Amino acid sequence: MRGRKCAAPLLPSSVSISLLSRMQEFDMLEEFKKFALRGNMVDLAIGVIIGAAFSRIIDSIVTDLFMPILGAITGGLDFSNYFLPLSSAVTATSLTAARAQGAVLAWGSFLTVFINFMIIAWILFMVVKGINRVQNKMPKEPEVPADVKLLGEIRDLLSKKA
Repeated sequence: MRGRKCAAPLLPSSVSISLLSRMQEFDMLEEFKKFALRGNMVDLAIGVIIGAAFSRIIDSIVTDLFMPILGAITGGLDFSNYFLPLSSAVTATSLTAARAQGAVLAWGSFLTVFINFMIIAWILFMVVKGINRVQNKMPKEPEVPADVKLLGEIRDLLSKKA
């Protein structure tokens, strides 16, 4: 390449840099599209959305069904307002007002959240147990002996060389 002069670029340098930048953006956009539309990502997004809706349903079951029944059995107890004041300045009888006055240990709210968790854990346990039962009933593929697998791999390698 001695003695040869490079030809001048067809486009001004600012235009070619701009074009190169746009091509890189397009490549990045394509890569992001492949990443975002991969099956696992879509499944995860659907799972998160369903999980959020499921959480609201369980919260309603606990707050609107179980806790009133538990309160009726225990003589009208409302666990959501049970707290232990951690400061002598707290004189309120409701949890919201007590939190505004100072530090409180809201054990009633914790109990409600714990009951939510136990219900969700139980339901998920039952779902997984049902899925496992269905999978165990499905016919399994016969196990291929190791020597047959090895012979198949050797055959595949020899066919690639040929």
